[in-house]
Amino acid sequence: MTNPDQPAAGAADVPPENAATNGEQGADVAADRTTGAAADSTGNASTDQQATEKSTSEEELLAALEQDLESATDDVDESAALANQLQERTEDLQRVTAEYANFRRRTDRDRQALIASTKSSVVASFLPVLDDLDLANQHGDLTGPIKAVADKLESVFTGLEVRRFGTPGDSFDPEIHEAVQDLSAGETKVLGTVLRPGYMIGDKLIRTAMVIIDDPAAEDTNPSAAHSDEDRSGE
Repeated sequence: MTNPDQPAAGAADVPPENAATNGEQGADVAADRTTGAAADSTGNASTDQQATEKSTSEEELLAALEQDLESATDDVDESAALANQLQERTEDLQRVTAEYANFRRRTDRDRQALIASTKSSVVASFLPVLDDLDLANQHGDLTGPIKAVADKLESVFTGLEVRRFGTPGDSFDPEIHEAVQDLSAGETKVLGTVLRPGYMIGDKLIRTAMVIIDDPAAEDTNPSAAHSDEDRSGE
């Protein structure tokens, strides 16, 4: 029978130094476990922090990419708008250029027509003077200072490209010749007598020529007869 007051077997046999050592070892083990638990907790917290930071970085990167995409889209839209504006301005410039070119051509044409009309009016007002000088020349009265004036006036009209027409023997043209009498008998009509010469500036008619129509001058159609007359005259 076991005595309650007697220590248990094995426990009484452990020396006090060993018991202290065992206690210290137990404390070290407990401390190591605590340290390991703390280290594990710290590691888990660091891992969670890294995961959070990684998630935040990805979100920031995604947001930055979305912002860049939106900015690029805005740039594309702005570029398209600028391209449309450029095309519109180009079309406006082309239209204005064409209108200005048409305006210049029309202005030049009107100016040339005005110059020609003014020149024609001035020349037409001097035609009676030319007629009087022509009659004086035909009668031999165009001499001295009057002839000098007539020569200067003729020079001025030549510079203005004024051309006189209507010479006996010219073909009759009803567009530029005013016939007061027709003495012709055949189909071919020429100018017989020129009562009043006509005048033109370039291709513009200033005054028609007043004429009498006649037949062409008769020509000898028998050359042998002509040669016989020449031979007889030579003898």
